[in-house]
Amino acid sequence: MKFGKEFLSQMVPEWQEAYLDYNHLKAILAEVSISKQPKGSDVSGKLKRKVSLYRAFSGLTGRRHSPRKQDDAIITNIVQNGSEESYQSMFFMSSDRGGENEVVFFRRLDDEFNKVVRFYKKKVGELMVEAEELSTQMDILIALRIKVEKPDVAFEDVDEHVDLAGSAVSSTVTSTHGRATGRPRLETTQEVEMADDATSISEVMEVKEPKNCCRKESRGAIQTIQERPASLDLLPHVRINISPETPVSTLKYMVASSKARLSYNKKELRNSEELMTRALIQFYQKLQVLKGYSFLNTLAVSKIMKKYDKITSRKASKVYLEMVDKSPLGSPTEVTRLIESVETAFIKHFANGNRRRGMDILRRKIRRERHGITFFSGFFFGCAVALVVAIVLVIHLRDVFESNGSSQFMDNIFPLYSFFGFIILHMLMYSGNIYFWRRYRINYSFMFGFKEGTELGHREVFFLSSGLAVLTLACVLSHMDMEMDPVTKRFEAFTESIPLALLMAVLLIIFCPFNIIFRSSRFFLLRSAFHLVCAPFYKVTLEDFFLADQLTSQVQAFRSLEFYICYYGWGDFLRRTNTCAQSNIFEAFYFVVAIIPYWTRTLQCLRRLIEEKDARHVFNGLKYFSTVIAVAMRTGNDLNMGMTWRTLAIVSSVIATISGTYWDIVCDWGLLRRNSRNPWLRDKLVISNKSVYFVAIVLNILLRLAWMQSVLGFREAPFIHRQALISIVAVLEIIRRGIWNFFRLENEHLNNVGKYRAFNSVPLPFDYDEMAR
Repeated sequence: MKFGKEFLSQMVPEWQEAYLDYNHLKAILAEVSISKQPKGSDVSGKLKRKVSLYRAFSGLTGRRHSPRKQDDAIITNIVQNGSEESYQSMFFMSSDRGGENEVVFFRRLDDEFNKVVRFYKKKVGELMVEAEELSTQMDILIALRIKVEKPDVAFEDVDEHVDLAGSAVSSTVTSTHGRATGRPRLETTQEVEMADDATSISEVMEVKEPKNCCRKESRGAIQTIQERPASLDLLPHVRINISPETPVSTLKYMVASSKARLSYNKKELRNSEELMTRALIQFYQKLQVLKGYSFLNTLAVSKIMKKYDKITSRKASKVYLEMVDKSPLGSPTEVTRLIESVETAFIKHFANGNRRRGMDILRRKIRRERHGITFFSGFFFGCAVALVVAIVLVIHLRDVFESNGSSQFMDNIFPLYSFFGFIILHMLMYSGNIYFWRRYRINYSFMFGFKEGTELGHREVFFLSSGLAVLTLACVLSHMDMEMDPVTKRFEAFTESIPLALLMAVLLIIFCPFNIIFRSSRFFLLRSAFHLVCAPFYKVTLEDFFLADQLTSQVQAFRSLEFYICYYGWGDFLRRTNTCAQSNIFEAFYFVVAIIPYWTRTLQCLRRLIEEKDARHVFNGLKYFSTVIAVAMRTGNDLNMGMTWRTLAIVSSVIATISGTYWDIVCDWGLLRRNSRNPWLRDKLVISNKSVYFVAIVLNILLRLAWMQSVLGFREAPFIHRQALISIVAVLEIIRRGIWNFFRLENEHLNNVGKYRAFNSVPLPFDYDEMAR
């Protein structure tokens, strides 16, 4: 693989604009290569000009430069502008053929390098501040451990600190008689367990500090560990700051103070440890990413300079790379020191001194592609195609739709199996979304908050959808064959129970507690679904409202699930008849199940309005509420078919369709920006072909209009059954949602890129008074 492609593939997607513009520099070098000609004969004149330029450049005040050798084409300087440093190079061969392009190259290279250094220094500063906060939080956590597990220890008897910003850990726990009393449970290391009885525990407990980390540097001040206050002294001033995890705790959180005083119990300690573990892992991964950023950009500078030397036959790379090595980017000592400190503290306090276990928790988990998934995906897909062909042949050869029971089949059995068809199609669309998200480097796993190494790729989702398709189609074919075969026709109870057995099997797989069939992803889905059920009692995250939006496109699937309950609950399924349409309960729930997804989104918008105080959530909530009214009016029109209901349904549907279409295109996709660099789209696009966006806009409008088919009088057609027409409309809505998914996450990704937001914020467990520090 060429370095340019490798460089692009290893970039942090949200930081892409902060990296060295390697491709642009290569383009400039291409121009240098084209314009480069053999050197002229006027060497003396060139030499004079080079000497005069060198003297003028080196005589500038406030600049430090590298001594220039005779064969050097450039000199480098570090210019001090107040507290800012910038790195500059001076090219001396501008009078050569093509030299003006080389001047442009070095000017652009300097600009890019300074951009990278500024970004790196900014991120290092942010991490130093975060390290200070995490150090204080760790001090409080250690004190809380001692208070919970050793309540008899006095405040003045403990002096144990974690200094992530500068050093490792120093700890001393003594009794009132001055004798070592031991360590908290989670601080016990393997070395302590193997220590000789005659060895002092305090000596074994001492953690070896990394080199040059006995002092921390932050905000221009140097502060030693001994100058910090004892950690237990902070406890009286600390308040717990743990987000509620259940609806009951959420209500208590809303009624009572959100930051209660510490109660020194084990549950409180366990929750605090969990949050601190997540915070340290996230912080460690930030450090690793920033270190990779430094290495990758340094490597890019080295590659582009070697390419320059090769094209021009000069020796400029050595001089330029010496300047790079002297920059913060070339020697990331602060980040390396922070990494060592976090590793030491985490292994000691969260891995019982077991380095292998601690590093396994800290390191990023990389999802591995499995060849078995690819094989079985293709196998199941082939089986699904074969089953579809078999079903079509059975229907054609036996004239199923021409028989007397065809209408009964469509009214009773078709809705049962169409439920799985809707799910399979949605999963296929999601698989396609993942494929294109990855192709265009949209960081969907970060935005959804998937646990590292457990997110599903497009192959895994396609495997699940094709497997479910094979299972469903096999049941359909078996159902039809058993019904038509005289031998098995008398087993009506078994035949008619096949759809119910299929539903139970799918539910058992989803709720299976064993570590099979992507358990972490199944539980992630169930947790998000539970948050929707309990809305608005949970903080609304992107994965929660994204799932709720998916459910708004599965209204017909909800109604099919309701039909399952009615058909097998109080319907005569053995005779393939039901009285669901005549039931008041069924009619009431026919309204409710269609409204639930939109009502959930309305409550989520209300919760976000309260938390974020953003007026956009008001209009978004009103949009969903208008859809709630439209769905209710449409459902009333379907059940009653009166002129009043139809008029109300048409008016409400038109309002909901217009508001929903506008919000999709303008707010969710961020398109139709009149004054953008890409007219009527937006400034940044991940797809280079702009026509794709216009096609998506037109499709979204057309598929939105299909939503109104029932109120416009197209509920029946002479050539197609009513249930089939309803399913077609539901399929179109699922396809529209699949298209919406890609552009919605593209817009979210670009917003993150604009803010350089590559990490989720992890709440810290403690809140304290600054005066107490």
